[in-house]
Amino acid sequence: MEHEEKMTDVQDADTNLRDETAEAAPEVANHDRVAALEAQLAEAKAAVLYAQAETQNVRRRAEKEAQDARAYAATGFARDVLSVADNITRALAAIPQALREDEKLKGLVTGLEATGREVDSVFGRHGISKIVAVGEALDPNRHQAMMEIPTADAEPGTVVQEIQTGYMIRDRLLRPALVGVAKKPD
Repeated sequence: MEHEEKMTDVQDADTNLRDETAEAAPEVANHDRVAALEAQLAEAKAAVLYAQAETQNVRRRAEKEAQDARAYAATGFARDVLSVADNITRALAAIPQALREDEKLKGLVTGLEATGREVDSVFGRHGISKIVAVGEALDPNRHQAMMEIPTADAEPGTVVQEIQTGYMIRDRLLRPALVGVAKKPD
């Protein structure tokens, strides 16, 4: 009988455990569902944050590209006008002093000088500036060395002659200065 009582006790304990497990199962299932929903919510929040960051990056990139387009829109036109500025400078340099003082040509010289100043003024309004070359160290980002000039008057690598003026448009190179660079005498 004792054996039967023990068996009954084990069966009762097993039944009680099953009842407790059955009662706890909905709680465990609810906990698992809540954990799964919380994980999905965390994933959704991360996806939203990523999408917001990507949208902000695209917006910034578009604003920068639009700003660059406005700032450098005149680049092609400016390159074309540089030859006009070069020709005016050459024309003024070619006029000998005796002709500059001739009353018949004074108006022509004054007109060429005024045109040169106006071209410089227009360049300035559009962010186009001349590159300083003579006396500076050769900068391959701004100068293009065309020849080496033997001289003891300047350090090797220093620009001693400007063949053609270089220009920048804001912070970008429009045209490099064509220069002669000092080298040690033979």
